Amino acid sequence: MVTDEALREWLNQTSPYTVLILKAGPLYSPPGPDRDPRVAAIIWKHGKRNMSLRVAGLMPLICPIADGSDYAGVSVMTVTPDEAAEIMAADPAVQAGVLIFETHPTRSFPESSLPAISE
Repeated sequence: MVTDEALREWLNQTSPYTVLILKAGPLYSPPGPDRDPRVAAIIWKHGKRNMSLRVAGLMPLICPIADGSDYAGVSVMTVTPDEAAEIMAADPAVQAGVLIFETHPTRSFPESSLPAISE
């Protein structure tokens, strides 16, 4: 059981991050065999860029969403919301109107991670 004291201590140890929410832009087409090949190529460049940001430590958590909703992904970035917005404004999918984004400040606990889940 977590005590009030333990929770207070953990809350005092949180660090700031930015949550990035990607949504379908006006030129988006969903994944699948009917996806516009130009959109597929732009999304590929976007994915490569995201992985470069991950390698650089700027986007350690990348979660693509392909469930047919208007959401395209969620990421956690290790920069301020303003810095994240500047980084994302240069993203090829954002520049092409395929994706749009929101940034939100958040906090997380030291050594937080995502364990693999079994399907």
